Amino acid sequence: MKKYKNLDGNSGIFAWEDGKDYIIVQFSDFEKYLYNYIKPGKTHVEKMKKLAEKGKGLATFINQHVRENYYKKLT
Repeated sequence: MKKYKNLDGNSGIFAWEDGKDYIIVQFSDFEKYLYNYIKPGKTHVEKMKKLAEKGKGLATFINQHVRENYYKKLT
């Protein structure tokens, strides 16, 4: 996984990893969630990938647009 840049300095996101049709987000509590083209959908996943790469805005986007709409929680 790639460490999240956290350019705002107060993100709840620790790391992330992406693939062709998914992104895995690891939050500061070390819980990992899989988001993919099935859930929450391609548009959201692609936006999340861009924000993750940028290192800014991903937690806000998840809180405002995705919330609990993840494909699955990873153990």
